[in-house]
Formats: sequence, structure tokens, C-alpha cells
Amino acid sequence: MTAAKARAGAGRPAREAPEAAGRPAGEGRGALRRVLPPGRRFLLRRKGVLVRLAGWSLLESAQTFLGGYCLARALDEGFLAGRTGRGLGWLAVAAVAILVGGPLVRGVFAQLAELVEPLRDGLVRRAVSRSLDAAVADPARADGTAVSRLTHQTEIVRDSFAGLVLTARSFVFTAVGALAGLLALAPQFLLVVGPPLALGLALFLATLAPMAAAQRAFLDLDEAVADRAGTIGAGLRDIVACGTRTEVADHAERLIEAGARASGVLARWAAVRTLALGVAGQLPVILLLAATPWLLRQGVTAGALMGALAYLVQSLLPALHTLMTALGAAGTRLLVVLDRFEDGTAGATTGATGGPETVRAAEERTVTTDGATRSVPRARRSPPAAELRSVTLAYAPGAPPVLDRLDLTVGPGEHLAVVGPSGIGKSTLTGVLAGLLTPGEGTVLLSGQPVAGRTARDLAGLRVLIPQQAYVFTGTVRENLCQLRPHASTRELVRAVEALHADALVGRLGGLDATVEPGTLSQGERQLLALCRAYVSPAALMVLDEATCHLDPAAEARAEEALAERPGALVVVAHRLSSARRAGRVLVLDGTRPECGTHGDLLSSSALYRDLTGHWQGG
Repeated sequence: MTAAKARAGAGRPAREAPEAAGRPAGEGRGALRRVLPPGRRFLLRRKGVLVRLAGWSLLESAQTFLGGYCLARALDEGFLAGRTGRGLGWLAVAAVAILVGGPLVRGVFAQLAELVEPLRDGLVRRAVSRSLDAAVADPARADGTAVSRLTHQTEIVRDSFAGLVLTARSFVFTAVGALAGLLALAPQFLLVVGPPLALGLALFLATLAPMAAAQRAFLDLDEAVADRAGTIGAGLRDIVACGTRTEVADHAERLIEAGARASGVLARWAAVRTLALGVAGQLPVILLLAATPWLLRQGVTAGALMGALAYLVQSLLPALHTLMTALGAAGTRLLVVLDRFEDGTAGATTGATGGPETVRAAEERTVTTDGATRSVPRARRSPPAAELRSVTLAYAPGAPPVLDRLDLTVGPGEHLAVVGPSGIGKSTLTGVLAGLLTPGEGTVLLSGQPVAGRTARDLAGLRVLIPQQAYVFTGTVRENLCQLRPHASTRELVRAVEALHADALVGRLGGLDATVEPGTLSQGERQLLALCRAYVSPAALMVLDEATCHLDPAAEARAEEALAERPGALVVVAHRLSSARRAGRVLVLDGTRPECGTHGDLLSSSALYRDLTGHWQGG
């Protein structure tokens, strides 16, 4: 870092901070305006699928209707009237309605596949086409990892879209059945429960766009702070020599304050969302109970009251809560991914996919081939990269288990972060995943194959484990990088070195055929070479046990993003908050009570994860 760079680099956050922190709620609405029109056209071109999906879902409405209605009639015409047989008959009708749910689910999922798979196939074709067009236009700047990166993001779009369709469909038709049942039992019920339901749902929908904008601003600023910290750490000598400490500190402080403001905005919108859940999820039950005397004076029977309560507690409110959770998690993630693709960031740096152009291309391409192929996604055919089934491991007979009946599935291409207090069992888990530790109970599978009884050579083809103390031996750089794949080509090695930004290190050492002396390398340099070696490996599972702890935050971010884009699954024992945020899911080890979910979900559900987040952020 030269003197000029020290001053110029210090000034960069002055532009970044207000730009990211000041993203208004209008940006989220702008993203919706860009994404909704092509999405609407995509759905309109599949009216037949939507009609069939609605037909199967109407049966769910009937099932919901019969649940509360039969309960009310069983009480009023049966048990309360002294006719036990009649009451049991009404309950039997409700039971039969529940039993027909199996064929209903099968029909719904068949139509869902007809709706979701064309979108996914079109997104993949669009991603590949863009990458090939760019390579043909300028071969020197062709991005060899773009296809893998974009197809991975299309799976995110596909899964999120499928989840939203399922939950929205379930809520709409469950609501139809429940509201029809309430109307059939007593119209007065709608006067009591309708307003709070409508108010809570409207309030929640109003938070979606600003919540997406606030979440994106928060994530961008978090990455900006990590990048700035890495830049400052790498240039401390030059900063001191140039006398720009005050300027650098001021700009870094402004960036941190912008991050704090973005966090506050996100927290305020989260509070509004919680209020909406309370209004829609709890207030209708409270009002129904409070209005019971008035309803009885209006001639409403005890059985009708019980049926109405069943509609609320067992059908309507659970469906509403599921809808709000899905829209808040998968919906926000889908909107952010699509919007970032529209901004052009997916193919450049972030690997995100989506956006109106992509959806439009999916429409155009899938319409012409709508009846040709219905390819099953690769993730469905491939077994999980790793799977633990009721795994229990203790280090001595009678000792408390470190892992106790742990169930875990790591899907193909998934990025999982593992967090927890020191000594809780994170390294034990990595040892079990790598086949180095044998559990006392349970089964460990790698790519669908049992680990038990396999040789070290067999396991080397299924997984690669990089511990905290990276191993580099005396030999050439090429020999070190080819250790796990002896016949790797020079092109593959160069791609690994460039993907992990290790080209400066390899160049300083003298190139791929230069001899490496491990004693002359720093711990971070050894870790970087070990990560390049792992990148070249053909294994479908990569496990990092604090394998980036000696890298600065910016280098760690680049390394984890490159390894996540590599074909295969990635499991990272995280020691920084940014590592957990980059992962698709986070596994929190908390003694015998592990919990797995997204970063946002765990902040709400896991006290330990909140404590760890506070510790990582300095309290």
C-alpha cells in the first residue's frame, strides 16, 4: 500500500457507508416492481397447472371445513344432546376427511413440480447461455466458475419459489375452508375474528419490501466492514508512515456507525413484523373468548364456539403463521437474490441468480420446450454429501457424550457453518464427518456410502478435511497442490490458485514448479496453500476445521466464497460472524441440544447463537 493508496483507500468508506446504510424502503419496493411483472407473465402462461393445483387444493378446503363443522355438530347434536352414537358419527366423518389427505398431498406435489421445474430449467439454461456468450465474446476474460455459481443460485430460487407456492396455496385454501366453516356455524364469528386477521396480514405484507431493503443494506455493510478491516490491517505500516491514522480511523468509524444504523433499521422492522404476528396470531383467539358472552346471547351454541375455536387454533392461525414465516425468510431471500442478479452482481462477484431478465428468459425458453423434458434436479437424484443418523460419541465409557443422537444432513452443494462455545464438540463433529472418529452409536454416510469399514484411500475420494494447522511438505508447489489429485492438470491448478487469490503467493515462491520450504511460510500462507489443495480435490464434501483462522477477514471471505462455488458441499467451523452469515445454514452445537437453521432464524430461536453473535460483534 503506497502513500497515495493509503489516503485514497481511507476515503472510500465515506462513499460506501451512506450509500449502503441509507437504502430506503423504496428500494425493496423497486425490487418488487422489477421482479413481479415477469413473474406474473410466467404464471399466466401456466394457467392449466394453476387450475389443477387449485382443484387439488379445494379438497384441502373441504378437509378444513369438515374438521370444525363436524366437531360442532358432534357436540350440539350428539354428546350435549345425550346422543353419543350421533356424536361419534360426526367425529368419524371428520376422521375420514383426515385420512384422504395422503392422495391430496401427492396430487399437490405433482402439480407443484409442473410449475416449479420449468422455472428452474429456464434459469439454468439462461445462466449457461450467458456464460458461454461472454466466453465467446472475450475468451481472455471468460469466467470458468460462472456456470457452477449461477446454477447453484438457480437452486436457491427454485427452492424458495417452491416453498412460497406451497405455503401461499395452503394458507389461501385453508382460510377458505375455515372462513366458510365459521360462516356456516354463525356469521357473527366473522365479525369477531375477521378484522384482526386482516389487520395483522396487511401489516405484515407492508413490512416485506422495507425488510428486504434493510436486510440487504445490513449484509452489504457487514461485508464492507470486514473488507475495510482487512485492508487497514494489511496496510498498518504505510498508514503510520504516511501519518493518515486519524483519517483512516474517521472513515472506519463512519462505516461502523453506518452498520450500526442499518442494524437498528433492521431491528425496528423486525419488531413491526413481530407485532403483525401477534395481531394476526393471538388477537383473534383473545377476541373470540372475550366475545363469548355476547355470542351466547346471540344464540350461538356451545358446539359452534368449540368449532370456531378449532378453526382458529388448528387450521387458520397455524397456516397464517407458516405463511408469514415463509414470506419473511424465503420470500425476502428470493427477492434479494433476484434483485442482485438484476443489478448484474451475480455473474461478477456474489454468485446470486435471479431477476426479471432471468425469469423472462425462463418463460421464453420453457414455453417452446414445455412438453419436451421434465428433468429432475440433480439434487434430487444425488444422495446427500454427508448424513449423520442418530450419531452418539463419547471419549470414554460412562463419560457424557459429546454428540448425543445427532441427526444431520448436508445436501449436495450446501454451505453449512458450525458454531458453538470452545470445547462443545465442533472438532469432534468434523472428525466424525471425515471418518477419523468412529461413533459409538449411529450411522455416518458420505455420498450415500457408509463410512464404517472404509480405508483411508476410499475416504480420500469422498471428503477432504483441512484442520487448523495446515500441512505443507517440502517439495514443489505442484506436488503440494496435487497431493489429493495426483493427475490434476496445470490449468486446474492455476484455476484453484486464482480462485483463492493465491497467485501472488505462488508467484513469490517462483511458480508451480518452485520448491516450497514449509519453515519459510507463515501460518496464513500454509493455510492458503492447503485450501488450494482442497479446491483441486475431487471430493464431494469439504470440511474446514478453523482452516482460515490465520487469514485476515477479507482473505477468509474470498476463500470461503471460492470454496462454496466449487462443486460439492462445504462445512465450515466458523470463528467469525461473517463466516456464519455466508453459509446457507448454521448448526449451533449447544451440548445435547443442537439447533440448525438460517442466520436470521437462529437469532430468533437460539439464545446461545445470540450470545455468540454478540461476542463476535464485541458485545
